[in-house]
Amino acid sequence: MSRQQEFVPKWIAWEITRRCNLRCVHCRSSSELSSAAGGFDTAAALKFLDELAAYAKPVLVLSGGEPLLRPDLWQIAKHGTGLGLRMCIATNGLLVDDAACERMKESGIRMVSLSLDGATARTHDDFRQAPGAFDATIRASQRLRAHGIPFLVNSSFTKRNQDEVPRVYALAKELGARAWYMFMIVPTGRGADIMNELVSTEDYNKLLDWHYETEKEEPELLMRPTCAPHYYRVVLQKNKARPKDERLERRSLSFSTGGGKGCIAAQTICLVNCFGDVQACSYMAASAGNVREKPFKEIWETSPLFQQLRDFESYKGRCGSCEYLNVCGGCRARAEAVHGDRLAEEPFCDYVPLRYGEKGAES
Repeated sequence: MSRQQEFVPKWIAWEITRRCNLRCVHCRSSSELSSAAGGFDTAAALKFLDELAAYAKPVLVLSGGEPLLRPDLWQIAKHGTGLGLRMCIATNGLLVDDAACERMKESGIRMVSLSLDGATARTHDDFRQAPGAFDATIRASQRLRAHGIPFLVNSSFTKRNQDEVPRVYALAKELGARAWYMFMIVPTGRGADIMNELVSTEDYNKLLDWHYETEKEEPELLMRPTCAPHYYRVVLQKNKARPKDERLERRSLSFSTGGGKGCIAAQTICLVNCFGDVQACSYMAASAGNVREKPFKEIWETSPLFQQLRDFESYKGRCGSCEYLNVCGGCRARAEAVHGDRLAEEPFCDYVPLRYGEKGAES
């Protein structure tokens, strides 16, 4: 297998609009109703799908902003389904009614992701800056379930809601979600304005430990801590310290790349923003190229930015010295947001590599 064959696009988020009916405190793109609709008209959107499907068949998540604000959403979704792409939608839930559910089924939507950032209306609505947002999300989950549409729940946490993690997990399970993804925010967009609310490293470690123990006993709900690649190091370490839990290890690593890599930005995932710029992930603003100007295949395979991120030996600090580099790698977006260097060490991991003393501290 060639080096390039190791990196295949398996999951792509496509920001089909930046407009949004909410103004969440942690939004990566600082979206609101007055935000840009983007540079893809319907014809350009369908052309992009044609070019993408000719190259790969990834999961394609139609996101935003709020994708349900886009009038031609269902035409785009149906076209992608017809091309063999696994079409999904990421929504805040406010616009999910029975009619929307019927359109999802007609256009072949495979999965819907809902955001739930608190176990109570008070907490969730505070995050979303909109009274009634929590109740709308609950109604959306009920409607999706009634229509037989599978959904997962994404939950973002900072100091203001981290104590509710176990209750949010329990609520996601109660609502009938297929999966629950615990996410410690990457401080980009409006998230940079609440940098002082980031979960501390000590609490982050406790939450990853809690996740491991909970996932180990969870028989049905798929779980993953998102943008927390050092969780895969935690899984391996804990399995070494007790009878090996092969089920949990397989299940955890199945969420990452084929080789079990934690940070998968530019390795198996990327984001295409509403103007056509290809980003390594949703939280790294640098463009690897624009699909309106050159084929996605060319950008994915030859972009200097993507090649840099795939060169694990170029990683710095403790990440560059770590024996778990190939199963973790640290969050590149968080390193960029906190240190100003996408190759710097993961700022919320305090693990000291065994070889760190041999290689020496690097900046």
